[in-house]
Amino acid sequence: MNAPTAAADRMDARAFSGGAFQEHLASNRYFDRNFNSDAVKILPGEYFVTASDLVIVTVLGSCVSACVRDREKKIGGMNHFMLAEKSDGGLLSASARYGAFAMEILINHLLKMGARRGALEAKVFGGGRVMASLSSSQVGEDNARFVRGYLATEGIPIVAEDLLDVHPRKVYFFPASGRVLVKKLVRVHNETIARREREYAESLKGGSAGGEIELFT
Repeated sequence: MNAPTAAADRMDARAFSGGAFQEHLASNRYFDRNFNSDAVKILPGEYFVTASDLVIVTVLGSCVSACVRDREKKIGGMNHFMLAEKSDGGLLSASARYGAFAMEILINHLLKMGARRGALEAKVFGGGRVMASLSSSQVGEDNARFVRGYLATEGIPIVAEDLLDVHPRKVYFFPASGRVLVKKLVRVHNETIARREREYAESLKGGSAGGEIELFT
């Protein structure tokens, strides 16, 4: 990893280490021998942004990840989120706050690192029907619909997507180039993924979405 950009990543991680940001910033770094690259793995409820030439990795079931990148400055990041269960007010009430928080915290961090809002583009993945045990088997569809609608509202174009279906996915995002590799986990047993997402869904019940966040311009 390039030393100056690695130091910048750490600096920005510290800048976002207070309050609600701390519990969402991924910290699982490792070296990926397949790509001969430093890598960061993100879990449900986490995100990561970087100006370095590394790979961000996640595994998605019903959750959705948005890979957002400044195509000019080569700064990019990925989140991994799920909507909370629907309340009586419907999808755009308490539930959507969790998706909005996940998107806002990612975009805010990118802008804080110098990304230009008008240069942002997104690739979105996930929303598979792999969590029928949840109270709503439509959770993947809700997540996919939300991320599409959110990005449309914010004026951030979706340049690629792989949403819905019935299989979990492993996603590799290379922010420096914008490249994304997606592997459908057709033969993988879903229990580990489903268990992790069930635990994440449980953690959203009655929790806080982190309060109000104002987007940089």
